[in-house]
Amino acid sequence: MAEPSAAYTELCTMLRQAGHLGSVAELVNWDQETYMPHKAAPARAEQQAIMAGLVHERRTHPRLGELLAACEAEGADAASDVGANLREMRRDYDRVTKLPKDLVAELALVGSQAQEAWKKAREKSDFAMFKPWLEKMIALSRRKAECLGFGVGGEPYDALLDLYEPETTAKDVEAVFTPLRGRLAELIAKVQASKTKVSAKCLTAKIDPAAQHAFGLVVLKAMGFDLEAGRLDTTTHPFCSGFAPGDTRLTTRYRDEMFTGALYGTMHEAGHGIYEQGLPKDKYFGQPLGEAVSLGIHESQSRMWENFVGRSKGFWKWVLPKTRKHFGKALVKYGVKDLYAAVNTTTPSFIRVEADEATYNMHVMVRFEIERALLAGDMKVGDIPGEWNRRYKEYLGVDVPDDRRGCLQDVHWSFGLIGYFPTYTLGNLYAAQFWEKIQDALPDLNKQIAKGDFLPLKEWLNKNIHRHGRRYRSAELCKKVTGKPLSADPLLRHLTKKAEQVYGI
Repeated sequence: MAEPSAAYTELCTMLRQAGHLGSVAELVNWDQETYMPHKAAPARAEQQAIMAGLVHERRTHPRLGELLAACEAEGADAASDVGANLREMRRDYDRVTKLPKDLVAELALVGSQAQEAWKKAREKSDFAMFKPWLEKMIALSRRKAECLGFGVGGEPYDALLDLYEPETTAKDVEAVFTPLRGRLAELIAKVQASKTKVSAKCLTAKIDPAAQHAFGLVVLKAMGFDLEAGRLDTTTHPFCSGFAPGDTRLTTRYRDEMFTGALYGTMHEAGHGIYEQGLPKDKYFGQPLGEAVSLGIHESQSRMWENFVGRSKGFWKWVLPKTRKHFGKALVKYGVKDLYAAVNTTTPSFIRVEADEATYNMHVMVRFEIERALLAGDMKVGDIPGEWNRRYKEYLGVDVPDDRRGCLQDVHWSFGLIGYFPTYTLGNLYAAQFWEKIQDALPDLNKQIAKGDFLPLKEWLNKNIHRHGRRYRSAELCKKVTGKPLSADPLLRHLTKKAEQVYGI
């Protein structure tokens, strides 16, 4: 193998330095969401803005452009590591240089301020407290979209969606969501018409948060998340941060009742964390080959561990005996069949992160429609609560009782993560399609899960998905792994099978 050129070596060195500076900026934000004292918020917002500006300067430095052009002129094989890296480096550089530094800094400043406003508004269930901050963020997001350019889709939302799911447009998402919503509605209706009643009483046992945390660590270790290269903390809204090689942070949240909320939240973020730890960051940190291909693929990993593993009968065969040590007698009168049925009920609800698999995607569709309308100027921020509640009534048949359990439930808008939400449903679709392939490759998978042996699954994911970084785009990776383009059929097969097992439909 030929030695990399001097230009390529310098280019990678500069990007590694930018990557480390970016990880410091992310660490500052992680601290704000976990341990930062409330009165530090004003200073933290300034710190975030300064750091964002510095990172932007590094990633838009003219020398990077010169080196990139020189490397492209050398004519690297497109299929090689160098060729794949250069393709994605060019995409990143062309995109980030369209954004002015003042806009990047202002987005970071307002995002930090808006996070604190959102926390207070959510606590008081008062959208009016958050409204002026969201108006600022939507205006800044529109400006960001205009700078990036709307692309082939021709609407502002496309520019932001492309940041999270490359080469995907709002119309592409709509083409997937519209028929999926109809098929999900049919399945939900069949479940609701079933005469089989499923009790979820076992999930209401009151469990001390400290016991839940200790239990969560047991599950994390079994899943293969390296706690010597990561940690688990608490926050208002769970997230995962893969800062740098050897440093991946998970967060979760606890409440006395519904211990499965924290359990599945932890498993979800651990799925993200295992992906981050499986990326070849030691070799390619700061470079595309050391980064996740898209948020849709990222979400496929978290949703897979949370639902396809965590809600399986095999998982409860393994984990239920372990609850005795941490939860005492709280679940002693329940068996595997009780827990399996309880965590796989289909019950329309208000909170996305606590929703069952069948209704979950309806939550995502509501958010997508509202975001798209806001960016296009077809909806005002002040209309959000009413529109949110109307859609929840139409899609899920529930009456949203307050803003906290309605439009204030998720943190994403305060961060400015507009265009992010469709990746949750795309992740579910990818997860289901990958899962069918995994079961073919690992015929003893269910038995392995029932024994708490998750290593074969983790190794399969490391080999077939994680190690590639951004070598392939999402659609290409899906076809490479499964042999087929993305389809909703595997997810519908998965959901229908569970509904048959639990409700006998």
